[in-house]
Amino acid sequence: MLFVLGLLLTPWLLAAAAVWAVLTVAALVVVPRVRWAIHRWEATDTAVYSRSGLFWEEWRAAPLSRVQTVDKTRGPLQRQFGLATVVVTTASSKGAVRISALDAMQAEEMADRLTLLAEDDQRDAT
Repeated sequence: MLFVLGLLLTPWLLAAAAVWAVLTVAALVVVPRVRWAIHRWEATDTAVYSRSGLFWEEWRAAPLSRVQTVDKTRGPLQRQFGLATVVVTTASSKGAVRISALDAMQAEEMADRLTLLAEDDQRDAT
């Protein structure tokens, strides 16, 4: 009886494993491409711009005259892959502008550049 039950369940288990494998491959291939396509940023001599979102798009601009801090963060997974996040903090109620998944060296250079530009921009931004 147990043998017959095992034979009946085998096709269902194989089908479930195949579906799981297809979904896993799709998640590993599609999700990073979609995330890359929906997150854009630009840092100029006057501001930092960030756009993200698939269904609800959010566009943020942080004028360098309003920048309070520029930080670089790296979690354990980012360190493993040589990546970093640049966080530009302003007095905005929406919070900081984040530029994620940058090459660690590029993030270091960007943080240094934005810090120098923000220090040089002493205009009153109120």
